[in-house]
Amino acid sequence: MLTYEPDETVSHRLDPRSKLLIQIGFAATALAHTTPRALAVLSVVTAGILLAARISIRRTLVAYRFALVILALAPLISGLTLGAPWFDPTDAAASGLASYRVLLILFVSAAYVRSTPVRDSRAAIQRTIPGKPGQLLGIGVALVFRFLPVLQGDLRTIREAMAARLGTERSIIDRASTVAVLGLTRAFDRADRLSLALQARCFAWNPTLPVLTFSRLDYPALGLAVVLAVSAFY
Repeated sequence: MLTYEPDETVSHRLDPRSKLLIQIGFAATALAHTTPRALAVLSVVTAGILLAARISIRRTLVAYRFALVILALAPLISGLTLGAPWFDPTDAAASGLASYRVLLILFVSAAYVRSTPVRDSRAAIQRTIPGKPGQLLGIGVALVFRFLPVLQGDLRTIREAMAARLGTERSIIDRASTVAVLGLTRAFDRADRLSLALQARCFAWNPTLPVLTFSRLDYPALGLAVVLAVSAFY
């Protein structure tokens, strides 16, 4: 699971608002351009972003392994036909390019997660979107970043416990249903404990958030975000 790790990389020193704008601009461009040449250029940009965050490609692939399975199967399924020739390479290639651009977007998001504290993400959202909508989005993002790793840890514990009790000898449907039921039970228990913890700590909609300031490093990042956003329309 990818989480924030303190470091002194270029990406860590950027304001979270700059990184969010880069993500938005990158996603817009990646979704607008699907040609191999455009994806090659975006691959270079992605490599630069990963280098700036000093994030391991191998670790990112492991973290997104379940999404990678879906992205890999999509071209195969798209290429299948009900009659001769049974497989259409043109449809498979188009779906493969679409899967690849989604992979690039995931890489860019991984760089953001690795280099941005949860509180900074919440502060960036609440100060960009005023009022209750911004507060609600900020809280949602903070809870997702903190809650999702805990749920994944619970699922991993359940699978390990089943394996220790020879659960791997059972049918795949039985194993999947057991993991699903126990996972949901754990999730609801975690939600109840989270609600109680928030009440005990006098949860506030608008707490004191960290101060965000743009530095000299942010101006090139903002320029990159603008270029990416504009290129989506050309």
